[in-house]
Amino acid sequence: MTMRAVEITRPGGPEMLVETTRPRPEPGHGEVAIAVAFAGVNRPDALQRAGAYDPPPGASDLPGLEVAGRIAAVGPGVTEWQVGDAVCALTPGGGYAERVVTPAAHCLPVPDGMDLREAACLPETYFTVWSNVFMRGGLEGGERFLVHGGSSGIGTTAIQLARIFGARVFATAGSAAKCAACTRLGAERAINYREEDFVEVLRAEGGADVILDMVGGDYVARNLKALADDGRLVQIAFLQGPQMTLNLAPLMVRRLTLTGSTLRPQSVEAKAAIARELREKVWPLLSAGRIGPVMDSSFPLAEAAAAHARMESSEHIGKIVLKVG
Repeated sequence: MTMRAVEITRPGGPEMLVETTRPRPEPGHGEVAIAVAFAGVNRPDALQRAGAYDPPPGASDLPGLEVAGRIAAVGPGVTEWQVGDAVCALTPGGGYAERVVTPAAHCLPVPDGMDLREAACLPETYFTVWSNVFMRGGLEGGERFLVHGGSSGIGTTAIQLARIFGARVFATAGSAAKCAACTRLGAERAINYREEDFVEVLRAEGGADVILDMVGGDYVARNLKALADDGRLVQIAFLQGPQMTLNLAPLMVRRLTLTGSTLRPQSVEAKAAIARELREKVWPLLSAGRIGPVMDSSFPLAEAAAAHARMESSEHIGKIVLKVG
């Protein structure tokens, strides 16, 4: 049996994404196969397309790290899901296809009242934000939280989660419209980085207790200045590059923490632990409609290149998805 998919023909720009036909994958022990309805589009997909983010050993070479659809088959040892169940799931790759295989423990139910298009926006961003801001960064109610790129998929998720768990939320964005989107979602202050210095704004407030950064480059040193004493900087990407000159003395003097992670290389067990926390602490909020994905646009699977171009233009607000099934 075969399926439609989008593959990366060679490293390069969005035009390297081409529709193709591939053998349909079958689930192994502890895995499920999902008939994909929608697949989320994320920055790591673009990095993989550019040749800068290889799939982990054993993963599909197809891009796509999050999907929503229905269980099509269950592998040996799977008891928590049945064929026909509506799920959204984190995948190790392969989401840009009509069918994908992923560990059963990385699936979550579609929240009440949410359709599959919206559900496809959840896994990658919610796994990333929860594990980095709350599990790694230790954000608590009453603390000051800053997220860069507040209008992105990660940013819109981080703003909502930090706000609903009681933090004071600050965000940076590059236009008045994007800043307005951040404040609508719950940021008490949105900082247009083209017009204001986020370091000055946060220092005037007493400094950030936790910063979530995906910019890197010279932002790292500026982030350290923007932190309060005992603050935590959590790095999840380096859009401006990972190389920098950095004075680390403030880490000791002000007891700062510089940490970070990438989601894809983590073990099945580590990602399953994140899924369990999300199901317990966050999924009830989604089902109650208290938080939810911010949708930017949807493209047919065959137009994955256009979806990547939209994402890399940085004109989007919220999530971009591919309609697959």
